[in-house]
Amino acid sequence: MSTPRAAVVGAVAATCMALAGPAQAQLPSYGVGRPPTPEEIRAWDIAVGPDGAELPPGEGTAVSGKPVYDAKCAACHGATGREGPQDVLVGGQGSLATAKPLKTIGSYWPYATTVYDYIYRAMPFTQPESLTAAEVYGVTAYLLYLNGIIGERDVIDRRTLPQVKMPNRHGFVPDPRPEKFPR
Repeated sequence: MSTPRAAVVGAVAATCMALAGPAQAQLPSYGVGRPPTPEEIRAWDIAVGPDGAELPPGEGTAVSGKPVYDAKCAACHGATGREGPQDVLVGGQGSLATAKPLKTIGSYWPYATTVYDYIYRAMPFTQPESLTAAEVYGVTAYLLYLNGIIGERDVIDRRTLPQVKMPNRHGFVPDPRPEKFPR
């Protein structure tokens, strides 16, 4: 249980036990349900963090991602990622300090790995988790290419994606407060 989601589950369980006190640490059993199997936990634990340790095998380029984007993403984000009607994904570099910041993949996101994570878990909006790893790598590469961050034929995979330096990589300030539930 070393992934972010598993850490949260462990922290919640520890908090519940701490709040219940020693006499009520064990909840009553109603004979319903069962603990999840390790395989079930792995299937639910699909989040990819900034270091990319959880990235699956596969690869893609902007060239392979464009047809997937055109078929699955353009209806909501526009043919070039700039039109909408939903979130604009391209452009905005240099706008964050202005009166009208444009928060896009190229101007706001600090880690390329989390672009992969979001596309995989949440897109397309009507069919989340329906894209293959190769399709997600391709769409991620295409969006990074449209934002001028990588080349059109650069291969994005579990090794190269964490190495991509996003323009706003250092635009976030770490929270100096100690963690309430250390990992």
